[in-house]
Formats: sequence, C-alpha cells, structure tokens
Amino acid sequence: MTGAAPGCVWSHCCGLDELVEPYAVPCGEALDPRPDWAGRWSVTWRVDGSDVVCPVRDLAGFPWRLARPVRAFSWRPGQRHRPGLAFMASTSRGHGFESLAERRVLTVLDFCGKVQHVLSQPFRLRFFGKVLREHIPDFLVATAGPTLLIDVRPAHLVKDSDASVFAATSRVAASAGWRYLVVTGWRNNGAATVETLAARRRPRTDALGLEEQLLAVADSPRRFDELVAGTSWPVVARDHLLSLLWRRRLAFDLLRPLGDATWIYPVTS
Repeated sequence: MTGAAPGCVWSHCCGLDELVEPYAVPCGEALDPRPDWAGRWSVTWRVDGSDVVCPVRDLAGFPWRLARPVRAFSWRPGQRHRPGLAFMASTSRGHGFESLAERRVLTVLDFCGKVQHVLSQPFRLRFFGKVLREHIPDFLVATAGPTLLIDVRPAHLVKDSDASVFAATSRVAASAGWRYLVVTGWRNNGAATVETLAARRRPRTDALGLEEQLLAVADSPRRFDELVAGTSWPVVARDHLLSLLWRRRLAFDLLRPLGDATWIYPVTS
C-alpha cells in the first residue's frame, strides 16, 4: 500500500494478536507436578441441562459445540460489572458477556477472528495447585485456525493469585490442542475503532449504488472525506464507507484515529 507508514495494523488483514496487548502467562511451578495430572484435573460442561464431567485428558475429544454456558448471566441492582448479550455477525446470534471488557473482546473477534462458534463461560475447571481450585474461563472460540480459550482481565485487575489460575488454564488448553489467550488490554485505540465500525456490521441495502461508487473512487489512497465527497450522496455514503471497512473491502491503519483525515486504501488480492 503506497504511502503507508511502517508499523501499521491494516484493518483488512489484521488478526487478534495485532490488537491485543501481549500478556505472558506464568509457567506455574506450583501446579500439580504428577504425571497423571490430566486424569486428576476435571472439566464440567453443561449439556442438555445437565452437568457432564470429564477428565482433562479427554478434553480434546469432547463435542463442546453442543454445550451451553456452565454459569448463568445474572443482573442485580448495584452490581459493578455489566453483563449482556453481544450480537456477532460471524455467528448471526447473541453471545453472553459479563463485563464491557468481555463485550469488546467479542466485537474484535467478530471483526478479525474468523469465528465459527463461540461458547461463553464454557466450562468449570477443577485443578490442583497448592490447594484444590476452580476456574471458569470466559470464552471458547472455534475459528478457521486454532480453537481459542480466552480469559479477559483488565491489567489493573490482575492479582498475584491469578498466576496459578492462568497457568493451569494454559496447561489445560495445550493438552486439548487449543490456544490460550489472556486479554488484559489493547494496542492504542484499535479496539475502540473496531467498535465504531461494528455499528455498521449488519446487512444493509444499497439502493443508491453508493458502495460501488466508493470502491470506484478508492482506486488509489484517498482521505475519508475525499472518498465520500466523490459520491452522489456524500452524507449517506459515510455510513456505507464504514460498512465497507467492517467487511474489509477497503483498508486503513487501525492504530490511528478514524476520521475525515484518515487515509483509506484499496484492497488488492
């Protein structure tokens, strides 16, 4: 892409790793060192209204797409977190979240995660460290690549006691052939910009043919305001341009603020 600055994160081809702030999962020296740990640790799923318990050694073969959240999403007056349902265009349905930080993860996954299926609050893990402990991860996500097991914890809320939990969950994910990720924050304003685009992710009609006009004008890098000004209905074209960016038919640098001065680039195969 001509004229682009080095170090850009391109919206049309970026992945989750390029937006998430890196977090090093502890190695977990205090975890159960015995060779039969995968038979001693267990995972509880919720299937057809009943609890199904399996040892971690059998996790890879479990049909988890049939499961439902192992814990209910609750609302009560005065609670500090904000649960809800987040619509994902990639799955065409809503998925539960327990905080705004978790909702943001679902939105970014919808944009760049190549998502096929999402299970919120997927299972209850029982593991041995210094004592018997339990943990419920936030999301289990089937993608076009590796399956992702995700915990969401803003960096300022991560405690020393979380180290063994993250280490145990990482060990379990590895045993199942999954990838484990702890999301503690985001690079610059990338995730916030994705949330702006997400408002235009639902299918829409284009009776005025504005998207074809925008793609024709965007045959070379143009500023956002120049692109919409080159159409027959600039005010309406703004909405369609954001939709094209969400669908990755045009590109821009996600680490820069999105506005009239943003450079928009054609996407070449």
